[in-house]
Amino acid sequence: MVTFIVSLVVLVLGYFIYGKVVEKIFKPDNRETPAVRINDGVDYLVLPSWKVFMIQFLNIAGTGPIFGAIMGMWFGPSAYLWIVFGCIFAGATHDYFSGMLSMRYDGCGLPGLIGHFLGNKVKQVMLVFCVFLLVMVGVVFVYSPAIILGDIWANRILWIFVIFIYYIIATLLPIDKIIGKIYPLFAFSLLFMAAALMIGLFIKHPQLPELWDGLDNLGAEKFGMTNSIFPALFITIACGAISGFHATQSPLMSRCLKSEKMGRPVFYGAMITEGVVALIWATVSSYFFFYDGWKEVAPADLLIQYEQSGKTLIQFFDAPTVVKLVCNSWLGALGGVLALLGVVAAPITSGDTAFRSARLIIAEFLHIKQRSMIKRLVVAIPIFAASIAFLFWQIENPDGFNTIWQYFGWSNQTLSVFTLWAITVYLVHEKKPYIVTLIPAVFMTVVCITFILVSKNGFGIPMEIGYGIAGAIMVLSFVWFFIWKTKNKGVR
Repeated sequence: MVTFIVSLVVLVLGYFIYGKVVEKIFKPDNRETPAVRINDGVDYLVLPSWKVFMIQFLNIAGTGPIFGAIMGMWFGPSAYLWIVFGCIFAGATHDYFSGMLSMRYDGCGLPGLIGHFLGNKVKQVMLVFCVFLLVMVGVVFVYSPAIILGDIWANRILWIFVIFIYYIIATLLPIDKIIGKIYPLFAFSLLFMAAALMIGLFIKHPQLPELWDGLDNLGAEKFGMTNSIFPALFITIACGAISGFHATQSPLMSRCLKSEKMGRPVFYGAMITEGVVALIWATVSSYFFFYDGWKEVAPADLLIQYEQSGKTLIQFFDAPTVVKLVCNSWLGALGGVLALLGVVAAPITSGDTAFRSARLIIAEFLHIKQRSMIKRLVVAIPIFAASIAFLFWQIENPDGFNTIWQYFGWSNQTLSVFTLWAITVYLVHEKKPYIVTLIPAVFMTVVCITFILVSKNGFGIPMEIGYGIAGAIMVLSFVWFFIWKTKNKGVR
């Protein structure tokens, strides 16, 4: 438990120490925010700061810090390092600057921000990239909760229809009508579940892997995993460390804050909170998988099914199953309810804000004001039509969910690369310490390029060649940046 406790303390200190450094670099002031200046009663309106924090947390979290942390911990204790340092120095910094820059630029969406700093051609690419990513998120988070609900009552097709109707309503209504009312409740449920599990860890004090047990891929020996830690770990654990999807969500809340000075608690703080949730679930799952905790929580009939299935441990006890078993066993009846919220309500609340973000990004690009319901429908109908096509494809293809999710993971982290580079350019123009985002930008560039080169879903080239190419691109990234910086010296 030593590694877990130290990691938890470092995450909290990261908010108070490094979060303050990042805030001083940006220098929030007392200017009027878009929520006050533009207020349209639909997307731009002032909400209480605590409510904005809870909505931001749930927007960026969903099941990401749960499922990603569980799967990432298959690699072993190295996941602790990525969650802690990735969250403090990359993810929270990424979320803070993307939210604050959006606030400074009238609540501008991510493609607009990227275009402002990286050029109009990049903006156009990012517009398509962002909308495609957000539609994928919405589709994934229609199908996955529908499968779970279909196992409880009725069938998944009915639940797909019900969830999709909810998405349409939540996307079109003013943000305070549904999202502002129910999101804080679901966010509290996720936080309560994580806190209860952390208490359970301290009470049970189970055997857990520590950093000094080694940073190699522990799953390779126990589960026969073939993926290398680099880059697979850094794609698998996204929402608990850094996620490009967050930069599409931060502008939603940048339109609802009354003061820029609430940026650190809302944007940086929500990401640190998500890191804590990921840390807890990573620790719980390490006991579940590495020290046979699954034998403690799984009922006898399920253990028999596992023995007869011929599947490996991680194939049979996937992330949603781990959540349900642990919550039911450690937290009792209340845990069952919380588990249901965690694997059903949380993804649904990520899906509706994904569609909402897509609507606002397209409306901003086409210069269509969103005060009128008719104009919101004009933008939203094509988005939902494309989503329905994705849904039918997913239903018809048995492995459709896994295929979309794998490409979503890479696309998600690639989006963070463009966001970090855009922030770095902003910091250079403003003559501010750009190193805080340059290092994460280069690192994530190398991660994403390496993954697409060596992954079987990418080019599938030999690992050694992929590493060599990625290393060369890392050097070129630094060279390109400093050449550009020299040419643009003094430009603002």
